[in-house]
Amino acid sequence: MAADTPKLLLEGLSDAVGFVGGALIGFWLGRFFGFDIFAAGYGNSAIAGIVLVGIGGGLGLQLARRWRRAQEKKRSKDA
Repeated sequence: MAADTPKLLLEGLSDAVGFVGGALIGFWLGRFFGFDIFAAGYGNSAIAGIVLVGIGGGLGLQLARRWRRAQEKKRSKDA
């Protein structure tokens, strides 16, 4: 059980970094295009900003998982 801890920690941290990083990129892209996720109510600007943050977070998570898979393949080739 203790042998799996570093692998699980790497998995959790890489997922978190990927998601948060992607969400931040989506947020700043939304700000660049004039969308405000914190606008009062749920107008078009707020919805578009929320969608960009969600898409960014999802893409960041997928990139983190692809990176982790590539690292595992590289380690298995080296061993």
